[in-house]
Amino acid sequence: MSTVIDLLIRIKNGYLAQKESIIGIYSKLNVHILEILKNEKYIKEFSVQEDNGKSRIIIELLYQNKQPALRDVAIVSKPGRRAYFKSREMKSVRGGLGLAILSTAFGVMTDKQARQKKIGGEVLFRVW
Repeated sequence: MSTVIDLLIRIKNGYLAQKESIIGIYSKLNVHILEILKNEKYIKEFSVQEDNGKSRIIIELLYQNKQPALRDVAIVSKPGRRAYFKSREMKSVRGGLGLAILSTAFGVMTDKQARQKKIGGEVLFRVW
């Protein structure tokens, strides 16, 4: 299983169990994704910790009026089926209420940033 898919499942299950924080698998891609989720206010904070030579990510979940900030996740690109889109093919997620995370030649970014820069890439997942 991809570390990105594992991270998303852990975050979603953490919100469903109403946990304050969860532990994720460390990878550079996961750190970039978490930076975007933090900037877009889907998580509160995250930090990388080293434990016995193995890195892991501690993620603090964000709640607004006891409701999870992240309602749902839809995984678009899977290991067996990658989904690539051009900038003009991308539509907004939930009428602009959600966002898609893309992996592009210029790094990991949101669908809004990719449309502004007029670049396409692999759509990893959508959140709302």
